[in-house]
Amino acid sequence: MVALVRTVAYLGLEARSVEVQCQVAPGLPRFSIVGLPAKAVSESRERVQAALSAIGLALPPKRITVNL
Repeated sequence: MVALVRTVAYLGLEARSVEVQCQVAPGLPRFSIVGLPAKAVSESRERVQAALSAIGLALPPKRITVNL
C-alpha cells in the first residue's frame, strides 16, 4: 500500500511544497524515513513515534518507508 500527501515545509518566512510518500509492506518491522540529511531523518523518526504514542497509537508491525 502506498499513500501520497502534499504538505509544506517552512524555511524562514518561505513555505516550500513537500510531497510525502508512505509505503506499508509486509516484512520485518522497520520504520524508515528517507529523502533528508541523516540528522533530520533521525529527529523526524523520533517525532513521529512520540506523536503516535501521545495519542495512544502504535506503528503496525510491518515495514514502513516514508519518502520526503
